[in-house]
Amino acid sequence: MPFLGQDWRSPGQNWVKTADGWTRFLEERHSGYVSDLGSYCKKEDYNKENLFNSMNYDVAAKKRKKDLLNNKTKIQYFHQEKWIYVHKGSTKERHGYCTLGEAFNRLDFSNAILDSRRFNYVVRLLELIAKSQLTSLSGIAQKNFMNILEKVVQKVLEDQQNIRLIRELLQTLYTSLCTLVQRVGKSVLVGNINMWVHRMETILHWQQQLNSIQITRPAFKGMTFTDLPLCLQLNIMQRLTDGRDLVSLGQVAPELQVLSEDRLLWKKLCQYHFTDRQIRKRIILSEKGLLDWKKMYFKLIRCYPRKEQYGDTLQLCRHCHILSWKGTDHPCTANNPESCSTSLSPQDFINLFRF
Repeated sequence: MPFLGQDWRSPGQNWVKTADGWTRFLEERHSGYVSDLGSYCKKEDYNKENLFNSMNYDVAAKKRKKDLLNNKTKIQYFHQEKWIYVHKGSTKERHGYCTLGEAFNRLDFSNAILDSRRFNYVVRLLELIAKSQLTSLSGIAQKNFMNILEKVVQKVLEDQQNIRLIRELLQTLYTSLCTLVQRVGKSVLVGNINMWVHRMETILHWQQQLNSIQITRPAFKGMTFTDLPLCLQLNIMQRLTDGRDLVSLGQVAPELQVLSEDRLLWKKLCQYHFTDRQIRKRIILSEKGLLDWKKMYFKLIRCYPRKEQYGDTLQLCRHCHILSWKGTDHPCTANNPESCSTSLSPQDFINLFRF
């Protein structure tokens, strides 16, 4: 028995002082409670850690998705199927309708520009969208539009071909954006005004790059175009479908200038693009009283659309209403799917999504 006032506290033992003296506080009595409390704390810390990791995973996933759709990303929004079912109304089997933006995202235009047969088709389609259909695209489709346009510009800068074609496309897009940006607040553009101003600055930068291209003559000592017989030169020039190309070719050498003024050459060009009725309405006579086919051509192109010709086009299956590139497999149930396909011009493609 301890004496009154004697402190028998041993090291490592907890004591509580009462009115009667010192009473030993045994840790063993509460060891179970302390153990449960420690277990609960560890479990709570574990749950917090899992919750924190889960939140980090969600944030990382959202960031990756946002980066994928961000305007600065160079990756297009891809889909596994390279075709799309075109439906303009709700049915029991399908709900809703197909939009131009959805078709633009699904039809793999990003890889189509790498194919020389499809390049002019895609560029013409981009031009038509830039003129009047840019506001009908969704936010993702607008980003894909700018990403594809950037790939087109980079391809032209590397190949140094189709420079004038892309200059006209960029000028058309810039003019349209100047008009649309002034109407911000009326739900005509998707996104912040600063984003569109930045895109316009990017277009101006692309135009400067195209204007600064210096085409160097290759160091080739073999036969050139002017070394060919005149009949072959004329035969090649007759295959050009743009009068501006003939004018540019005539500026290369004096002898080509004479050939580029050939009346038969311009006559065939007019007859290729325009009907006889259109030609009769725009007759221009030269000083010698002859038809001036060259002047008539440039007057006709200001009044009527030229005939479009492409190496490869989008096709619409009349049987299953599926839109795809030629040669792309799609789930068609027709016995002869090729006989059901109809080629679409860029304007036909736009008209397909007008409701």
